[in-house]
Amino acid sequence: MNVFVAILGLAGLILIHEAGHFFTAVLVGMKPRSFNIGFGPPLAKTTRNGIVYAVRAIPLGGYVKIPGMHRPASKDVEVHFTRALHEVPELVGPVDRLRRRLGGEEVDTEGAQEELQRLREAVLAAPLSTAALEAALRGLQEISDSVSREAYWRQRTWKRVAVVAAGPATNVLVAVVLFTVLFMLGGGKATSTVAAVLPNHPASAIGLKPGDRILEIDHKPVVAADIPTRIQASKGKPLTLTVQRHQRRLLLGPVRAQKEEGAYRLGFRLSGEHLSAPAAAWQSVKLTGIVTREIAKSIVRLVHKSQRKELSSTVGIVQASSNAASQGVQAYMWVLGLISLSLALFNLLPLLPLDGGHIVFSLIEGIRGRAVGRAVYERASAIGIALMLLLFVVGLSNDIGRLSGG
Repeated sequence: MNVFVAILGLAGLILIHEAGHFFTAVLVGMKPRSFNIGFGPPLAKTTRNGIVYAVRAIPLGGYVKIPGMHRPASKDVEVHFTRALHEVPELVGPVDRLRRRLGGEEVDTEGAQEELQRLREAVLAAPLSTAALEAALRGLQEISDSVSREAYWRQRTWKRVAVVAAGPATNVLVAVVLFTVLFMLGGGKATSTVAAVLPNHPASAIGLKPGDRILEIDHKPVVAADIPTRIQASKGKPLTLTVQRHQRRLLLGPVRAQKEEGAYRLGFRLSGEHLSAPAAAWQSVKLTGIVTREIAKSIVRLVHKSQRKELSSTVGIVQASSNAASQGVQAYMWVLGLISLSLALFNLLPLLPLDGGHIVFSLIEGIRGRAVGRAVYERASAIGIALMLLLFVVGLSNDIGRLSGG
C-alpha cells in the first residue's frame, strides 16, 4: 500500500508540473492541443475549445502537447508520407512542393499552409489503404500545427521561456506550500516530546510511545537539542531513557541505537513547535533556498565517484517515499516536498529535451533573432538523452545495490 501511495505521489508531482506548462501556455495564447492524465491509449477523452482532455491507461503523471515545439523541416514530410507515396506515386508532386516550402533557410509558413491544403485534398481523393491514409492525415495535422501562428517556435522569446519555466516553477511552489503547512503543523524548533515511533526499531522495542517527553538519557537531563547528539555519541552502546508519560516517570531500556544512513538512531521523531502562517512561510522559503543550494552542489559534485553513489533513480525515489509513508503523513509530506523541489531542479538542467535546455535555446534564438537549425536541436537532444540515460543507469544501479544490501 505504501508503495502505491509513493507512486501516486510522484505521478501527482509530474502531473502538477505539466499543468504548469498547460495553463501558462493557455494564458499567453499558445494554444495546447491536448492535456493528458497518464500515458498510453485513452480510457476517456473529451474536446473543449479545440483542446483534447484525455485520461489514459497508464496512470503515471501526464503530458501536454504544445504545437510546433521545433521548427519544421523537409524530412518531416518524408516521415509521414512515405507509405502514401509508395501506394499512390501521383502524390509526389504536392508532397515535393510542401517539402520545398519547409526546406529553406527560413520556413515559408504561409506557402506551407497553402500547400498543406492542396495536399490534403489530394490525399483525401487518393485510393489509399486505411493505414496509409491515417499516417498521411496525422502528418498533415502535425505539420499544420508546426507552421501555425500558435506554434511554440514562432512565439516571442518571453512567451516560450514563460511556458517552459512554468513547469519547474509549479513544482517549487508545491514544495514551498507543503513546507509551510508542515511548519504550521509543528515543523518548527524541536521539542523533547515524541511525535512518532517507527515500527521494528529500538525505540519501539523498549516501549517508547508518541506523547512521551524525554527527560533524561543515561540518567543525565537533556533538552531537545541534546537528544540526537547523545544518541549519536553512544556509538551503539546501551542507553536508558527516562520519560514522562502522562503524570508518571518511566525508565525505558537499556537499548542499543542502530546505525542507519551513517547515523545512530533509536527510531523515533520529536515533535516541533507550531509556527504562525507568516513565520512558517518564511521558514519554508529559507528551507527551499538551502535545499536548492545543496542539490545544486551535489549535481556539480557528480563528477566524483563518491558523490555518484548518492544518485537515485525513480526506484529509489519511490522506495524513499514508501518508507516515509510508513512513518506517517507528515514524514511523507516532507519527502514529497523535497522530491517536488528535486524534480524542478532536475528539469532546469540545460539539456534537451529537459525544460532547462528549451529555455537555453529560446534565449539563444532570441539573441540571434532567428531559429537555431533543426540539426543542431537534434544533436543537442541526442547528447542530452544520452546523459540522462547515463544518470538513470547509475542511479538505478545504486538503488539495486541499496535494496539488495550491497
